[in-house]
Amino acid sequence: QVQLVESGGGLVQPGGSLRLSCAASRSMFDIYVMGWYRQTPAKQRELVATVTNGGITNYIDSVKGRFTISRDNAKNTVYLQMDSLKPEDTAVYYCNARTISINLWGQGTQVTVSS
Repeated sequence: QVQLVESGGGLVQPGGSLRLSCAASRSMFDIYVMGWYRQTPAKQRELVATVTNGGITNYIDSVKGRFTISRDNAKNTVYLQMDSLKPEDTAVYYCNARTISINLWGQGTQVTVSS
């Protein structure tokens, strides 16, 4: 089965930037939408951003203008560029992919925004 491997998390100061990567183990031809979720101990897992196989993107209001989701089909990889990071963005970020029949998850990567 396809696997999703995440990387790019870390510790940054407020206002800093990170780029998360989610690499699929095979072609994403049958994945019609990919997204990034985040999870904290105090909150349910929430959807942050999505990109469809047609390149249409969507974002939760709190990250609009700061985060950018993109897809590189040649590398079987989806990215989340995070700029102007805030402490409220601190969470474990999970990559998600949906085919017509299955819902796939990455292993999670920690993002911490703190002075």
